[in-house]
Amino acid sequence: MPLFRYRSIAPSGELTEGEMQAAAEAAVISHLKEIGHLPVRVEPTVEQRRQAGPGLFRTRRLLTRGQLAVLTRELARLVGAGVSLERSLGILEEVAETEAERLLLLRLVEAIRAGSSFADAVEAEGAPFGRLYVSMVRAGEEGGALPLVLDRLAGYLEESQAFRADIGAALIYPVILLLVSVVSLVLLLTLVVPQFQRMFDEAGALLPLPTRIVIALGDWMQQYWWTLPVLALVGLLGVPRLLERPRIRLAWDRFQLRLPLLGPLIRKIEVARFCRTLATLLGNGVLLLPALGIVRETLGNRALAESVGRVAERLKRGETLSGPMLEEGRFPRLACHMVRVGEETGRLETMLVDVADIYDREVRQGLKKMLGLLEPLLILVLGVLIAGIIFSILLALLSLNELAF
Repeated sequence: MPLFRYRSIAPSGELTEGEMQAAAEAAVISHLKEIGHLPVRVEPTVEQRRQAGPGLFRTRRLLTRGQLAVLTRELARLVGAGVSLERSLGILEEVAETEAERLLLLRLVEAIRAGSSFADAVEAEGAPFGRLYVSMVRAGEEGGALPLVLDRLAGYLEESQAFRADIGAALIYPVILLLVSVVSLVLLLTLVVPQFQRMFDEAGALLPLPTRIVIALGDWMQQYWWTLPVLALVGLLGVPRLLERPRIRLAWDRFQLRLPLLGPLIRKIEVARFCRTLATLLGNGVLLLPALGIVRETLGNRALAESVGRVAERLKRGETLSGPMLEEGRFPRLACHMVRVGEETGRLETMLVDVADIYDREVRQGLKKMLGLLEPLLILVLGVLIAGIIFSILLALLSLNELAF
């Protein structure tokens, strides 16, 4: 049996460490909970990692959001048809199309055979399952409604994936256009401009200022072209590391919300995610206060997550949800008023779904309008820059002709 190292908090409050043999991490978590311990960390020992090899741990990160949505939908159908959970996972493991999916399902089956609950099994896996997934599965198991919960969870994941796919598809053309623009300018400055520069040098005339600027840019590009990929690499690697610092990330997210056009779009995306996730949790039996804690972790914007945390603190003091949301100032007034109506009528879950649908539509429409403006703007900027380069060359040629006469 595999050997796992664990850290847990004993009933006395003391932090304990140890090793335990079990079929899977989920079995260790289940045993620790049975003896009254709160699991903090469970992981294979160093020797166990060596025996397992690097491939096993790589596959844990290879299951995409889309694959998780499909897997959850298939599992919901099997369990809903009356097939036991263990057998359903076994069937999916046999028909899995990727090695990552097969190994994941195999670990889940082994954990359940070892006596673990499904919630503990997915919690032990970590990625790609998050707190939302674990909490909903746990609520479904405890309430005896796992098929219904899996069906709702699959719907939530599919809607989230479809929304991400729509945004990604909408950004493809502007990104390609931007890359083509950059490549075109680089080729002009490094290949075309130097050809004219030799002719201008032979003439020995004083060139107009625009021509000198363009030639200087061309010289810089030829000598220091390598700085562009280096800067791009530093940006790709350094910026994410920089944003891992809580204060910097919070300041950046606050700045994003204040941007003229992008800020309202980001706010609507996050509010739609907040409302849909909260509605999904409430609809599956999770209480409002714990649900807010889970929703807070699903938000991508730390500034809004900070506001959700303050709303949760005020809920502990007996306040409603809509009042603190409105006073925070970061939630749209429409969303706050619809939440208030939901609280007053006892239809909070339904109103949250309605709010999410409203903002999802507005985001799609807003993104379409923004990209509709961005595409001609990029073309216009590219045209102006190319025209400026051509104009500077023509200006120099005209000045040479005047000198010749």
